[in-house]
Amino acid sequence: MTDVEVMTPREVPLGGPRAMRVRRTLPQRHRSLIGAWCFVDHYGPDDVDETGGMVLPAHPHTGLQTASWLFDGALEHRDSVGSLATVRPGELNLMTAGRGISHTEVSTPGTTTLHGAQLWIALPEDSRHVEPRFEHFAPRPVRGPGWEARVFIGSLLGASSPVVTHTPLLGVELMLATGKSLDVDVDETFEHGVLLDVGAVDVDGQDLRPGDLAYVPTGRGSLTVTAHEEARLLLLGGPPFGEAIVMWWNFIGRSHDEVAGYRREWQDQVTAGGEVVADGRQVAPGRFGTVDLDLQPIPAPPLPNVRLKERH
Repeated sequence: MTDVEVMTPREVPLGGPRAMRVRRTLPQRHRSLIGAWCFVDHYGPDDVDETGGMVLPAHPHTGLQTASWLFDGALEHRDSVGSLATVRPGELNLMTAGRGISHTEVSTPGTTTLHGAQLWIALPEDSRHVEPRFEHFAPRPVRGPGWEARVFIGSLLGASSPVVTHTPLLGVELMLATGKSLDVDVDETFEHGVLLDVGAVDVDGQDLRPGDLAYVPTGRGSLTVTAHEEARLLLLGGPPFGEAIVMWWNFIGRSHDEVAGYRREWQDQVTAGGEVVADGRQVAPGRFGTVDLDLQPIPAPPLPNVRLKERH
């Protein structure tokens, strides 16, 4: 009997003029984290002419890292520490929010199809107030008979990523030919997630459909992934996070009051009298800085009428 748990996605609107929709598999009510990975959105392939692509004006983050990974298309990233970078298929944009950052993500004019994953990583207590920063990394593929991998975070299959994380982590894109069964040696102290993008696979005998996220608990020294048709997947992992977090909108904190404080600071920074300033400029300097892009920043939604709960 397998102990692999399959989590199915739910569709949610991401934003933009025509509300691009994404498939969200993490967090779920019964599981909020896999290692420090705390958020998994999977989108596309979307016809940009129909969906409007991705248009995310300036919005804030605290206490996390964002990892952008594309399968098709291109996104332009700008942030309040002055970064300007384009992420393309097979490349990683890793933004560390730390104590606070704001950024934009917009699909490039030449993008006709947009397809990828947006991932969040929770920062531990001793790192969650670090200075914000940005890294871009294009991993070289490693190959074997019937498989190809790009290790964008951590180490696997003889390849390693140089990007900075604050807990041990693993992030890999893996492509398998039809009929290929690959045994992957993994760290047995890690729990793992397998997000299937396209194709048909089983993970240790548990079948996955595109969009599913398989959870594999600690204690495994290897995983076996078998492709029943040509497949592409993301393998994520890390040791159990071990800290409670409070996650709401774009913020990660440790209490309701702390997150409410972040919301208040963002609103004070981008609104006057509760309304976003007409020319899109921010009203006052603050925790989250400013982004050089002519789009009105996104105001925070109202807090719920109940106190935010901890996630484990």
